[in-house]
Amino acid sequence: MGDRFDAKYLKNVDSMHFIMPFMYPDRCDNEAFFSFKIDLTAVNAYLEKKNAENPDYKYNLFQCLIAAALKTITLRSKLSIFIHDRKMYKRNEVSAAFTVKQEFSDDGGEVLAFIHSKPDWTIDDLHNEIRRQLLKLKNKNYVDESTGIMDKFNKLPKFISRPIIGGICRLEKKGLILPALVETDPYHSTVNFANLGSIGLPSGYHHLTNWGTTSMFIVVGEKGRMPFYENDQIVFKEGVELNITMDERIADGYYFSKSMKMMQYFLQHPELLEHPFNEKMSDEVFKSL
Repeated sequence: MGDRFDAKYLKNVDSMHFIMPFMYPDRCDNEAFFSFKIDLTAVNAYLEKKNAENPDYKYNLFQCLIAAALKTITLRSKLSIFIHDRKMYKRNEVSAAFTVKQEFSDDGGEVLAFIHSKPDWTIDDLHNEIRRQLLKLKNKNYVDESTGIMDKFNKLPKFISRPIIGGICRLEKKGLILPALVETDPYHSTVNFANLGSIGLPSGYHHLTNWGTTSMFIVVGEKGRMPFYENDQIVFKEGVELNITMDERIADGYYFSKSMKMMQYFLQHPELLEHPFNEKMSDEVFKSL
């Protein structure tokens, strides 16, 4: 009773998390924003070694970032919670989504990539799945399911399409939408990525949305020389800035802090991404975060 097609209804939550969705019902009004820089020294060395063994389709920073996020979310289950229609739900799976530009031009189309992660995946499984999807998405004639449905509505006369879309939005708000309509919708993923670095932009803020269920958005900036504090000195290294927006209602500040530090740790020790996403880190390392 109360479960959705994509998540289980959490009935036994503490009083604060039961009441907060009534006090602050909209996801956009509950955004917590985190920003931090990643020293890419370890990631660059890892990628150089990894790509020497895989020259055909190279591993890259974006794949490492997605893998680190998926591993963190798999181990930190509260990050898979979302609030919808004033109820808390725990997702049935961990997923990631991002937009792919089919051609770097003003008129180049955009399509959606949607990654359905599995607990026993490693970065190698993620790499293979992204490769499979990109080969399909780069085809200029390819249209993903969500975009295809939007195109059909857009072709209808507006006096027909507008009430239909309005009805769909009301059904979505109640969690009654047909799964096929949001199969590749990035705002129904666990974490949504925006790789601004791929188009030469620095990292920035991205809002959450009241549509959908996504409680976590990660914006990736352009790589570059950045200052890092090391041994009482400021040193410049290649780094990247990540800006993360979270729905603050799904967990407390301590839980978010520990989770963000865990994600940073995986990027400082990228060889751990070759272990299954559900493989826990040692208690000693976890306590040191």
